[in-house]
Amino acid sequence: MKKRKANELTPFGEHLDIEYGKKGTDKRNNYEKELESFKLGIVIKEARKFRLLTQEALALKSGTTKFYISRIENNGSDIRLSTLMKIVQDGLGGKLKFSVNFEE
Repeated sequence: MKKRKANELTPFGEHLDIEYGKKGTDKRNNYEKELESFKLGIVIKEARKFRLLTQEALALKSGTTKFYISRIENNGSDIRLSTLMKIVQDGLGGKLKFSVNFEE
């Protein structure tokens, strides 16, 4: 890593390398896994708000609990695929799409 001036910003990728290690290390992999979980919670929360639903209303429509919806939105819970599908399809009236990316 190059030496930076005091007022020069560190690029985000370089910051991740410093803070969590290089890609492929356990610490970095755990960080990236948690980040994806966090992003999923944000997407669910924003979609719920877009549909003008409370957590309780979304829970009722999707067959889960308000507590569980809150945990997903606040990155406190892993989510099963079947539950995610119910939340998106039954609760939010949406369709779930997947994509897989492979790094070279």
